[in-house]
Amino acid sequence: MQTYVLLTRLTDEGAKTIREKPERILEVNREIEALGAKVIHQYATLGQYDFVTIIQATGAMAVARVAVELGSRGTVKIETLSALPIDEFVARIQQK
Repeated sequence: MQTYVLLTRLTDEGAKTIREKPERILEVNREIEALGAKVIHQYATLGQYDFVTIIQATGAMAVARVAVELGSRGTVKIETLSALPIDEFVARIQQK
């Protein structure tokens, strides 16, 4: 499994949904898992993004499916980053 960071911004419609039904966030997390990814951590954030979610998925296509499905609803805009474990990153950089 690979790790990905989802940086999420709510649209006006998404903010309205969260205000009226905050538990919707947890429902969406279950939907993410039904799409084949696993939510590892999630944070509500202040600033440019409303949520930072760390997920694991089998690869880029699996996380793309999550992003497209959630984004198609019109309630969020998602930026996806691939995340590399720092120990693995350092080890690969040191390889000659």
